[in-house]
Amino acid sequence: MLNAIIRFALRQRLLTLAFSLFLIGYGTWQGLNMGIDVFPNLNRPRVVVMTEAPGMAPEEVEALITFPLETTLNGATGVQAVRSSSGVGISVIYVEFDWGTDIYNDRQIVNERLQLVTDRMPNGVKPQLAPISSIMGQIIMMGMWSEGGKTPPMEVRTLADWAVRQRLLTIPGVSQVFVIGGGRKQFQVLIDPDLLLKYGITIDEVEKACAESNENATGGYLINQGPNEYLVLTKGRVTIVEDLEKVAIKTREGRPISLRDVAKVIEGPQVKRGDSSAFVKNTKFKLLQE
Repeated sequence: MLNAIIRFALRQRLLTLAFSLFLIGYGTWQGLNMGIDVFPNLNRPRVVVMTEAPGMAPEEVEALITFPLETTLNGATGVQAVRSSSGVGISVIYVEFDWGTDIYNDRQIVNERLQLVTDRMPNGVKPQLAPISSIMGQIIMMGMWSEGGKTPPMEVRTLADWAVRQRLLTIPGVSQVFVIGGGRKQFQVLIDPDLLLKYGITIDEVEKACAESNENATGGYLINQGPNEYLVLTKGRVTIVEDLEKVAIKTREGRPISLRDVAKVIEGPQVKRGDSSAFVKNTKFKLLQE
């Protein structure tokens, strides 16, 4: 075979030369127009399923959440491998698909499988798909502080959650933004057990009243208003501490018992968990990490 190719090349010199020049030119053109990626994605299409279960030990997370999800996802179309990690209060499952599959189609397949096992999850636990991202992605950390300490840390955290984070998510290529530190703002209800006993109220009743109070309700429409009709809306959203203090828990002898009668309502930061680094600005306007 090799001898035949050599004899053909010697007899057809011009044709062989032309074909060689064509290959050289085509290869040069492809090389000049080829995309360059310093960190190419060397992983198969992957969908990440994250499930939070506050208060559960790793053993419970493995038995009640991770194992049922793995069993359901293993039989999905195109799945090549399923790996998982169970920790304190969290389960992370990595579902890998075959090369060349569409990541959006893969996410749809995983989402359909999750619907089959949702009713078997513990109360309050719902699996969620993590944003599309590459394992070769980069993490950028930035810090926020108040000049002279004029702004409380809780307000700085609120600004980061509702202003800075939302704008960062609009930047192309940003997959997710996590905010830590400062203190997440909460309306905290500090219940007095003696007052609960005095009015004959349980903690469950207080919790139910707080949960059902933060809602708006519609009252229909006002008609016969000329060419217009008006929507009747009852505003029940809690915006300040005083709104929550006025929430009625139950009625006793014709008198409503409000939240302020059995508890103290304050604005405070969420209880912090874990440990993290902080950025501090010194007098030379340099960022130091502690």
